[in-house]
Amino acid sequence: MVANEEKQQGHRAGAYKQKNKGHKHGKHRTKGEIERENKGRVSVTTLTKKQRKEHKRMDRRHKASQLRRNKKDMVLAEKRRLGSRDGPPHLVAVVSLHAAVDAGVVTKLLRSEGAGGVVHQERCITGVSDSFGLILPRFKQRLTFLSQSTADLHSLLDVAKIADSLVFVLDSTEGWDSYGDYCLSCLFAQGLPSYALVCQGMSDLPVKKRVESRRSLSKITEIRFPDSRLFPVDSEQDATLLLRHLSTQRQRKLGFRSRRSHLLGQHVTFTPNSPAEGTGGGGDTGLGTLRVSGYVRGRPLRVDRLVHITGHGDFTLSQIDAPSDPLPVNITSRAGKPGKGGEVDMMSQDAGEDEAPVRVLMTADVSCRESLQTEADVDPMDGEQTWPTETELQEAEEARKHKRVMKVPKGTSDYQATWIVDDENDEVDEESSDDDDDEDDMMDEAMDGGDDEEIDSQDPGSCGSEGEDDEEEEEEEVCSTERPGADQRYDEHMDEAAEEEGLKRYREARANEMFPDEVDTPLDAAAKTRFQRYRGLKSFRSSPWDPMENLPLNYSRIFQFQSYERTRHRILAETAAEEEGAMVGWYVTLHITDVPLSVMDSVQSGKPLVVVSLLPHEQKMSVMHVLVRRHPSNMEPIKSKEELIFHCGFRRFRASPIFSQHTSADKHKMERFLRADVPAVVSIYAPITFCPAGVLLFKQRTDGDIQDLVATGSLLSCDPRRVVLKRIVVSGHPFKINRRSAVVRYMFFNRDDIMWFKPVELRTKWGRRGHIKEALGTHGHMKCVFDSQLRSQDTVMMNLYKRVFPRWTYDPYVPSSSPWEKREGTVDMDDLDMD
Repeated sequence: MVANEEKQQGHRAGAYKQKNKGHKHGKHRTKGEIERENKGRVSVTTLTKKQRKEHKRMDRRHKASQLRRNKKDMVLAEKRRLGSRDGPPHLVAVVSLHAAVDAGVVTKLLRSEGAGGVVHQERCITGVSDSFGLILPRFKQRLTFLSQSTADLHSLLDVAKIADSLVFVLDSTEGWDSYGDYCLSCLFAQGLPSYALVCQGMSDLPVKKRVESRRSLSKITEIRFPDSRLFPVDSEQDATLLLRHLSTQRQRKLGFRSRRSHLLGQHVTFTPNSPAEGTGGGGDTGLGTLRVSGYVRGRPLRVDRLVHITGHGDFTLSQIDAPSDPLPVNITSRAGKPGKGGEVDMMSQDAGEDEAPVRVLMTADVSCRESLQTEADVDPMDGEQTWPTETELQEAEEARKHKRVMKVPKGTSDYQATWIVDDENDEVDEESSDDDDDEDDMMDEAMDGGDDEEIDSQDPGSCGSEGEDDEEEEEEEVCSTERPGADQRYDEHMDEAAEEEGLKRYREARANEMFPDEVDTPLDAAAKTRFQRYRGLKSFRSSPWDPMENLPLNYSRIFQFQSYERTRHRILAETAAEEEGAMVGWYVTLHITDVPLSVMDSVQSGKPLVVVSLLPHEQKMSVMHVLVRRHPSNMEPIKSKEELIFHCGFRRFRASPIFSQHTSADKHKMERFLRADVPAVVSIYAPITFCPAGVLLFKQRTDGDIQDLVATGSLLSCDPRRVVLKRIVVSGHPFKINRRSAVVRYMFFNRDDIMWFKPVELRTKWGRRGHIKEALGTHGHMKCVFDSQLRSQDTVMMNLYKRVFPRWTYDPYVPSSSPWEKREGTVDMDDLDMD
């Protein structure tokens, strides 16, 4: 061996050496050992805490399985209840979507004996001729059919609100026409229940063309109804398949009706009040008691709640009766085969009335019944008045000593003379009374549309004017003699006033799109007087604005929630847990008091009567906000504070809304027109309605009774504290431009206005920011300082804001609408000449 052999170096582990877990040597105790040692003893700290029961794995699985089973059973029970003995009849409305098809042919096939049903009741709905009750022994179901015409759009929407299923009758080649598509737009926006598509005329086509026709019709229906089945109904076998589909199809749940009790009036009678019962103590008041019989749907009906008759208003109930069921179904098991199938025994209506007389279910208690009060009580003398100070008392005493000498009429007392004021004070009072929102809007429109009036004064269709050359006169003669008969016939159907009003609106909308919110400073009045209701904001997002400041007088008439969302959740939870009153599926008679005779006249004219039970507080007035989007079928300019027709849930009314942006900030900018590209929030004075609820906005044409659908949306909230600010932009032109400053003119026209608006920040269209430094001269020139040098083509602007409120024009009466017709002549806003 070599003596000087080097010793071998040992290996040193690096940073990436694997480190294994240590061996469990058994010196710790498991949970089971600890429980066995404690023998049920619990420490003091554990006893003082809230015990949380921990289930084992199998127990948790069993609990989840039970919850799923209970929910499934609840859904199946609700589905099986509809149309059965324990639930209301399945309400089906047959609607034709094309002028060439007849819904009566479909109802005739459905009531035939070969379809499998037994017609038990003809004209089961008062005022509706084509309505009948049908019992299906094979499916153990009972259905109520009614044929609803699309000519009355209001009645169609009312029936769709309470119908369980809709049967749309289509044409075999075109599907639906333009008016049918318009009706579908309204139904989809309101909330569409379960439906079935039916086509007629398939059997009349050749055999080779039936498949192709059905395929082309399916492509048309896929636009509105994707993955929907098409049912040809030309024979009794087809009607049987349709009845089976209606009995077994899945029901679509609509939130605004499933949370409220409602019914369709099937038998309606009216009894006028006696003179002693009238509100005036005598005479014919035109009011009476309306007895409405129908099946309770949605939720249990309580007698102490208010009811709303769609299109007529809110009323109170006096009592609820339980007459015999006009469409009874008794399902008994077969003898010798218990639990397998059943037989249906149909009792006649007369026999049922003899066996079960009318009995009173419940009577309203006046002390517990809700009030019909819609507005808050306003006391004009309930204002805060402080005691006058010593200085004010001395000034009043000196004013009394130094009497003012003036001429008064003969015989005027000293007390009467103190109320006579000078002409100067009259002028001051008139100026202070002119500060109104509507007058401010009119002045803004006048300043914006000054040039338009000059343009409107000229006749654009004239070929020449008097005093011109002979050549122009000859051209005028040629123009006037060309096609005189056709022009006269065309002008007979034209409303010149409506044309001028439409042109004015289009020009205002176009000007607002090109120059948003810009107004001209008046030359004949001081700007600080004209814009005294406006103020400047450092930042629209973060600057404060007190929502309780300078509220209008109408705010003393409305109600306000401390928290709308919390109240809504509480009321809906209480309503869902209620088990009192007339249960769902019962056939009852409601005694509605103090109803006008016009309601009965409406029923006799063939319109359906829809009665809905209101939730607490839903009869009170407040400020409601609706989130809507412009409907693409109507592009006519809709101006703010213009009267529109609202369909909100079960209610129908007229109101004048204001439009604002839909943002999450605490302040919202008002929109002068309802824009088509973005959603907007519509604010109105209306009765409180709890979400959810679909909303439709209609506008009545000026040349007739036709109502156009302009916007659709849903209910947003009820918040009178929502701040909506109207913005105006005052613009100026840079006259002299320096490095950091510029001389601006044409924004104001006197020195006092410049000093008044000096604290307000300036901005430019190119993004520069600045402020007014000083006034130059007495003609409106001012020196302004900016954060960077301006450009010669830039424009200096100042933003001013004021809070706006909707107009109180709520009217529950809505006139009936004529069948909708598409406008033939429309004006494109891009083609208008703007000066």
